[in-house]
Amino acid sequence: MSDTPIYVQHFDDGREPTLETLGGKGASLVSMTAAGMPVPPGFVVTTDSFDAFIRDAGIADKLHEALDDVDAEDVAAVEKLSAEIQEALCSLPVPPAARTAVLDAHARLMEQCGGDVPVAVRSSATAEDLPDASFAGQQDTYLWQIGIDAVTEHIRKCWASLYTARAIIYRLKNNIPNEGLSMAVVVQKMVNARVAGVAMTLNPANGDRSKVTIDSSWGVGEMVVSGEVTPDNIILDKVTLQVVSEHLGDKHHELVPDAASGSLVRRDVSPERAATRSLTDDELVQVATMAKRAEKHYRCPQDIEWALDADLPDGKNLLLLQSRPETVHSNNSAPKPAAAPAGAGGFNLGSLTSTILAAR
Repeated sequence: MSDTPIYVQHFDDGREPTLETLGGKGASLVSMTAAGMPVPPGFVVTTDSFDAFIRDAGIADKLHEALDDVDAEDVAAVEKLSAEIQEALCSLPVPPAARTAVLDAHARLMEQCGGDVPVAVRSSATAEDLPDASFAGQQDTYLWQIGIDAVTEHIRKCWASLYTARAIIYRLKNNIPNEGLSMAVVVQKMVNARVAGVAMTLNPANGDRSKVTIDSSWGVGEMVVSGEVTPDNIILDKVTLQVVSEHLGDKHHELVPDAASGSLVRRDVSPERAATRSLTDDELVQVATMAKRAEKHYRCPQDIEWALDADLPDGKNLLLLQSRPETVHSNNSAPKPAAAPAGAGGFNLGSLTSTILAAR
């Protein structure tokens, strides 16, 4: 990391992406943008911002001591510690230089997008999306945020999500040290997704790297990622891009933007539409091709998130939201043969917070 802090990095800045500065998600998005992939524009609030925040608040030493002492098996103690840490991180002041950098970056992004468009605010921890640790989903994502006040509030919430009870226990049980751990935050133009989902450049059921597997459903892809709906599941041959097998899911709900409330709303999907495959043959080929491009770029099997933007014309509406290494099968020395597809204790951050705020 450079001696001069870099509090914000735009996807298209041209700077080399580094995991230690941008986290797994942020580094991937910057790298894919540089590679010419269709990534929605955005910026990363770097780990320099988070580190300056923790340092200026004067809580770093107490934080690490408390996390080192807590027992992963004592869930009540972990939850108590987690609540204290998160309360502090959502209320302590942010260093002025870091805050100004975010304000300027958000203004630039809004100008680039032609107006005050909604964004996704997504955590990007330095220990997530690594080839040897399935860390995705341990921190939070906030969709459809409008205006700088909402963005800065949810950047703080992403920082705080580094210390949820679930994340703390995960790190303890997987021997991921808290010392040196940091958090970047991605702020990215929200996609008005007509269809969205995930794709893997292998068959996750057996590790067969000659296949591409696509899960898709109507609306924003959060319901697919979180498992709230059963998506369509299609397996294609990686070379010919012909469909090998398909299973249509019960896509009974979708998340869609609501202009009146300025947010995402959950909507029922009609039985007829739920029973219809959410991707056409041409769209399947486009998603599989993009997944293959990501695999070629990173030189290892990828797990991507994608969306078809309803505001863009066919042929230009497929967008890449994330690409990370597949972690279950890709470290095996050889793929398995193809098979028939199957349908804490006394750490009072609260009082510390009050003391610092009173002093300011």
